[in-house]
Amino acid sequence: MTALTGTLRILRWGLRRDRIRILLWGLGVAATTAATVPAVRDAYPDAAARIARAELSRTPGTVVMTGPFFGAGAPGSAHDPGVGAVVVNELGVFLLVAVAVMSILAAVRHTRADEEAGRTELVRALPTGRAAPATAAMLLVALMNALLGAVIAGCLAVTGLDVVGSAAFGASCLVTGLAFGALALCAAQLTGHSRSASGIGMAVLGALFLARAVGDVDDPSGGSWLSWLSPIAWAQQIRVFDDLRLWPLGLGAGLAVVALVVAAVLAGRRDLGEGLLPGRRGRAAAPGRLRSPAGMAMRLLWPSAVAWTVSLLVLGAVFGGLAGAIEDLVAESPDIARWLGGSKTLLESYAGLVAAYLAAAVTALAVQMVLRLRDEEMTGRIEHQIAMGASRTGVMGGWLGVTSVGLVLALLGSAVGLGAGMTAAMEDRAWLWRLIGATLGYLPAVLAVMALAAALVGLVPRASRAGWAMVGWTAVVVFFGELLDIPDAAADISPVALTRMVPAEASSVAVLGGLSASAVVLSAVGLWGFRRRNLTGA
Repeated sequence: MTALTGTLRILRWGLRRDRIRILLWGLGVAATTAATVPAVRDAYPDAAARIARAELSRTPGTVVMTGPFFGAGAPGSAHDPGVGAVVVNELGVFLLVAVAVMSILAAVRHTRADEEAGRTELVRALPTGRAAPATAAMLLVALMNALLGAVIAGCLAVTGLDVVGSAAFGASCLVTGLAFGALALCAAQLTGHSRSASGIGMAVLGALFLARAVGDVDDPSGGSWLSWLSPIAWAQQIRVFDDLRLWPLGLGAGLAVVALVVAAVLAGRRDLGEGLLPGRRGRAAAPGRLRSPAGMAMRLLWPSAVAWTVSLLVLGAVFGGLAGAIEDLVAESPDIARWLGGSKTLLESYAGLVAAYLAAAVTALAVQMVLRLRDEEMTGRIEHQIAMGASRTGVMGGWLGVTSVGLVLALLGSAVGLGAGMTAAMEDRAWLWRLIGATLGYLPAVLAVMALAAALVGLVPRASRAGWAMVGWTAVVVFFGELLDIPDAAADISPVALTRMVPAEASSVAVLGGLSASAVVLSAVGLWGFRRRNLTGA
């Protein structure tokens, strides 16, 4: 028996477990990619429109979200970037981040999470090599990324873009996914818990995204040295549909190989089920506050809420600080400013759009915190609480109460960061209070998403992960709603899209009241279902 004995059997098992996830990722990516190309053709039908789009891409806010616009030509030039370059600039970073997230979650789920649940120990009891589970996990990640890369390339080529450029962009998504999947395997060796390993992987992704963003803002034409620290920038630097060059993909492939070697070395230095980083010893006796359901929820959820709040505070401040460059754009290109409605409208639209971005991020926190209740149920800890006298209403009600406080804190952090950044950039304190009010206006929408997840946990716990569908739809609507010309009836399914973008638009009391009522009703439905159903495990 070799170290790889049983790899193919474990791979087939992993493919069977993830068949629905793979299908959903493929359909989501295919639908988004295929719809973007005709939408770009409609939005930018001629060279003049594409040149104007290229000029707008030089603003810091756009550079942070999309990276350098390769193919735009020199500032003020009449160079037509072409449809393909516009599509990649609009869609590229979104797809690269999506495949990175998918790879991190898949790598951790099939390694550390299986060890934590005891599945790897059962598998290793059979004739299975020591390296087989991790190898099968990386092969699964590679197959998933190859499928998504082929889907992306196929959708771009079928909609009329250059075949070579389409294939190159698909390959860049594949290599980026492999790099982050390999980094996640390293993270899985460090900690004994899958949640911590996923957190480390996501933190690395966030740090590398921030490095790319800061580097690209420093040099919008092609990125500074900071950009070259990030695999996301390497994928962009192939300059697809412009001056195509494939050698940056070698950096991503090299990082994946190095990370796999490091993961193998780290795996050889630990015992099965253990992480290299020492875990903290718990107290001999729990403090009194942990004996209540709300106290336990506070203990489990508070670290995530604080981390998200700090991250959103920093992100909001970065976006707010970029507002000063909008005035520079207005001064340099008064025609574009008039086309967009003037500098005041431009600033208010920018602030409203960033507030919506930050609110969309908080919906992800809402679903994550509620689904943690389902995770606790599957591990049996909720059953222990109820056996000690806690009521089911108290367990879920306490959980939702702590989650609500955490969401308010996260929204407030993003609001303070955005308002402080805008205030510093525009030297006008009025922006701080206006943007705190504008961002907190999304609280009913965020609570409605939280309540939807709670209703799923209460009524159909095995399908509770479907709550992420609302987060995904919200992201699509907020980021691509105008480009894809999504009908209002479909866009308004998302509570964030339904909320008016203050200060660019007037707030609607009816919308805020309706969302608040929906949050109350859905929470009540979740509590009702949680009281009536049996507690279930994995």
